[in-house]
Amino acid sequence: MGTPPMISPRRSLSLRSCLPPLLSTLGLIAAAHTAPLAAQEALPDAIPPHDTLTVPSRALGEARRINVHTPPNYAASAAARFPVLYMPDGGLDEDFPHVVNTVDSLIKLGAIRPVIVVGVPNTQRRRDLTGPTRVATDSAIAPHVGGSAAFRRFLRDELMPAIDSHYRTTPERAIVGESLAGLFVVETFLREPTLFDHYVAFDPSLWWNRAALVDSAPALLAPNPAARVERRLRPLAVARSISRPRATTLGREPRGSTPRSGRRRCVGSRGGTRRGPTSRTGRSFAQKPQPRSRARSGKG
Repeated sequence: MGTPPMISPRRSLSLRSCLPPLLSTLGLIAAAHTAPLAAQEALPDAIPPHDTLTVPSRALGEARRINVHTPPNYAASAAARFPVLYMPDGGLDEDFPHVVNTVDSLIKLGAIRPVIVVGVPNTQRRRDLTGPTRVATDSAIAPHVGGSAAFRRFLRDELMPAIDSHYRTTPERAIVGESLAGLFVVETFLREPTLFDHYVAFDPSLWWNRAALVDSAPALLAPNPAARVERRLRPLAVARSISRPRATTLGREPRGSTPRSGRRRCVGSRGGTRRGPTSRTGRSFAQKPQPRSRARSGKG
């Protein structure tokens, strides 16, 4: 399949309705992920087995380190292929250990199918995970913001081909993110819905640019005939509404109080199927349907 563009293998709205579940049981991840911060600091997740790779990026103008964790049964069969879960905030000191360890636990329980987890550590988080903004206070949070389109090109044109060349993957892909990474997940769903089969956003920072992404959602959803009803949305989880950040902890954008005009956010996956050489099933990673769950963010 050719040499992948990577080196150094080293051994990880108001949308009125929301998407069907990605890993239907990712409600379990939501519950674990929103545990009190002090408890998470007291019992940090062990760093899971993983590969560390470097992917040169013309889209971003820099080389990006990537953490890849393969499921426990990956080495058992040379023929088996696996879906891929992509995650921003994927550094070893970010969310990668927690998500991987939770996913592996669900795999062992038989709650979800085995998946490969690909973590993308941050270099300039606020640049990569935000879209353009006309709000001065948004622009003031970092030297550079509004680079989500370039980060999406990196995922689509550089990282995904590299992962597909280096690992035994299926065409089925998912993305998960929280806070600003959740904002990127929602933006990607609205602007390029066929890039992933499943989208999971925890407490996305939909306040960005005065919630312009939410306000533009109907227009973004309407004109794409190929994806219009296949992207039908069903509720899975409702978390804290749009709010402004107060401080920064562990590389995330903490949320403040909920404004009166707050909007819901949700997690889930695209429905329907697509045919062709790169056909994706649109099937949930879950082995069997799970009850819908609702979770509220426990982070301040």
